[in-house]
Amino acid sequence: MPKGFTVAWFSGGVSSAVATKLAIDEIDQIVYTHIQDQHEDTMRFVRDCESWFGKPIQILQSPLMSVENACRAAAFVNRGGAGAACTERLKRRVRKRWESCQVLDLVYVWGLDFTEEGRAARMLQAMPAQKHRFPLIEHRVTKAEAHAILYASKIKRPAMYDLGYYNNNCVGCVKGGMAYWNHIRRHFPAVFAARAKMERDIGGTCLNGIYLDELDAERGRDQPPICEDCGIFCELMRIAPAAATNTGPT
Repeated sequence: MPKGFTVAWFSGGVSSAVATKLAIDEIDQIVYTHIQDQHEDTMRFVRDCESWFGKPIQILQSPLMSVENACRAAAFVNRGGAGAACTERLKRRVRKRWESCQVLDLVYVWGLDFTEEGRAARMLQAMPAQKHRFPLIEHRVTKAEAHAILYASKIKRPAMYDLGYYNNNCVGCVKGGMAYWNHIRRHFPAVFAARAKMERDIGGTCLNGIYLDELDAERGRDQPPICEDCGIFCELMRIAPAAATNTGPT
């Protein structure tokens, strides 16, 4: 068992919640980085999990607060090896500021599930300054099993899952694909319109070279609105792209 100050980086998603619960006796601090664009039900879930964990959740937030503010400040949306502007400015910089105030050796707890052992191995290589724990992998728990554990614990999962989304990311995640964006268009038309306007104002796109206002509304209609988890692997795309390949949804 790694020794040090153990921190669960709670994402506000199901896998992260169950991973935190499994390791709760060893966790010294739980940290959630909030973004204004999260579905309004996310904070309900955070508070429910806080009661479930029996430990407080520290909430961090960038002064930029929102995806649009971050993208406009950076003057881009997604840019190759630079990754997504919002991930860099709303998550990574917040975490790095937090780390700069710590004096103890850090052990991080993450919500990668049993199917993601390869991703966990790449994280160990990409973030050698900290030790890392993966409770779902340790207990051989898959994503589906994590949802079952949460359900059995009578904790209502975040609303985005019930709308058919694979993760509880920001509403209008700039890393989503065509199917994802057409689901956003149907469920959250005001968000879709705002992101489309932002793209034109900045001159950058969420999709690869296709502006949202050009997206055929039928594209991806028969596909699930999958978007990869907005967490540590989004950060690693900027830090070490080779370490973050093969990043399926979590």
